[in-house]
Amino acid sequence: MRILPILTADVARFFPLAEPLLAAGFEYSQGDYNTDNAKVYLSNGQWQLLIAADKDTNVVGAATVEYFNRPNDRVAFFTCVGGKFLTTPEVFAQVRDILKYNGATKIEGAARESAARLWKSKFGFEEKYKIVEVSL
Repeated sequence: MRILPILTADVARFFPLAEPLLAAGFEYSQGDYNTDNAKVYLSNGQWQLLIAADKDTNVVGAATVEYFNRPNDRVAFFTCVGGKFLTTPEVFAQVRDILKYNGATKIEGAARESAARLWKSKFGFEEKYKIVEVSL
């Protein structure tokens, strides 16, 4: 599997291929985001689209990443993962290289329990904190 970073200029061309996979990922976003929001953020360069293609160049996975800076790190935060994406150490190495190329020094993401277990066991992620909220 190959991970391909999609340039902002190419989002309109690739988004229809990624949209169903992202829709499945956004089912777990608790209503924070949907594919319409993602299309806007990707189109204006606020987020980056990564797609996973199999050996026949079929899109089998997609993810969105938001970059932001802290005083000591540049964080690549996964806002959505859908389909077959972070499945092997080889794929994770490709993702890591893309994120590092974009200046990231840390990778973070909010994940449901099953995804968190997978990322911990396969890729060395550690639980940093739990996120809670209340509406006002």
